[in-house]
Amino acid sequence: MADTSLETRTKLERPKLSYKKPAYPGYLERGDPVIPASELDLETIDLADTEIWRQNKMWDRFERLRKEDPIHYTPDSFFGPYWSITRHKDIIAVDSDHKRFSSDSSNGGITLSNMNESIVGRSFISADEPVHSAQRKTAQPAVAPTALRNYEPLIRARTQKVLDSLPVNEPFDWVNAVSIELTAMMLATLFNYPQERRRDLTRWSDVTTNPADPDICPGGLEQWREELGQCAQVFWGIYQDRKNAEPAGDLMSLLAHGDATRDMNPYEMLGNVILLIVGGNDTTRNSMTGGLYALNKFPEEYAKLKANPALIPNMVSEFIRWQTPLAYMPRTALADVEMHGKLIRKGDKVAMWYVSGNRDETFWEEDPNRLIIDRKQARNHVSFGFGIHRCVGNRLAELQLRILWQEILERFEHVEVLDEPSRVSSSFVKGYSWLPVICHPK
Repeated sequence: MADTSLETRTKLERPKLSYKKPAYPGYLERGDPVIPASELDLETIDLADTEIWRQNKMWDRFERLRKEDPIHYTPDSFFGPYWSITRHKDIIAVDSDHKRFSSDSSNGGITLSNMNESIVGRSFISADEPVHSAQRKTAQPAVAPTALRNYEPLIRARTQKVLDSLPVNEPFDWVNAVSIELTAMMLATLFNYPQERRRDLTRWSDVTTNPADPDICPGGLEQWREELGQCAQVFWGIYQDRKNAEPAGDLMSLLAHGDATRDMNPYEMLGNVILLIVGGNDTTRNSMTGGLYALNKFPEEYAKLKANPALIPNMVSEFIRWQTPLAYMPRTALADVEMHGKLIRKGDKVAMWYVSGNRDETFWEEDPNRLIIDRKQARNHVSFGFGIHRCVGNRLAELQLRILWQEILERFEHVEVLDEPSRVSSSFVKGYSWLPVICHPK
């Protein structure tokens, strides 16, 4: 075994954090202690404060809301007023009711913050019927079963190459070396984007979802607009080029030739590109990191995996449940809706907290806070959403994770997590920025 003494472990320093001004009065500065949920007035619980997410101290808030107030109204937040849906069955009810709960950008879209659509236009995830299904159908062939079968050898070869390049018996950052690298490679393939510039894609994803994080976007909204403008310029050129080329199977070609997407303006094009980049980045990337972290947190499950690698497909679903890469998805009520005696009024914002539904004690038969890789209900998670807006690339994400763990078990006796991860400052993307590990070879 490698030397994992304190001296060895500290060779890899945790990234330093910049000072971050609280986004809203009453929110926390970085490093401030988080008050336990039991000491808060129920009415004042606001899940949008990014610092509680960076510190991973939001769980008791969700537990309390599920027990005491599963349809919870927050009258005052950084985003304005919003409802929180926290139980598994209620999330499915809202997510499957697209006639009364809208995703359309004209009604507020799929962010609580009402993202500026002069920069990022409407995408199919932020559209209602019939526009949603028509545009979604255009992109689906890129992640259809036939495409996945074609991708599999490529994903496996790349995964092998990345894992074979890792240092052994010495610390390194798993997030950068594995999770981001593999995700960027796949995104570049999906878009037929130059592999040598693949990290453009993960960068644009990070900027899109973290405009207020000084460690990602120190220039704030001005930098956000500038970098997304660069993204728009690059992809508008690609979009035009693909229109003038023969149809192919990559996402940009599909958008350029699709009946519902061939006449998009630059803002609509950027909206769909950003949707596909963020969707392809965050789910896979953070589950690659979160799964490894969870196996180390629950070593009996790691031992179970080594004893029975056939558990990998179910384990992948359990990773995605336990991690929940996107914490919530918003909707806007198109009519008055009563739930649990609460009246959600027409025009109200609603946050379906997938991260809470995946830990709902009233639904999960075994302790939902634990990783259990042979959990019978693992595929019943809500991480991919439910109904017509269910994640279009969910099977690709599962494929990438399955291959990764097959190849890890071939090479390493153990991938040891050395310290707690650094987490991103976001209540939307539940992600990681750093995870120190040591690979112990067989």
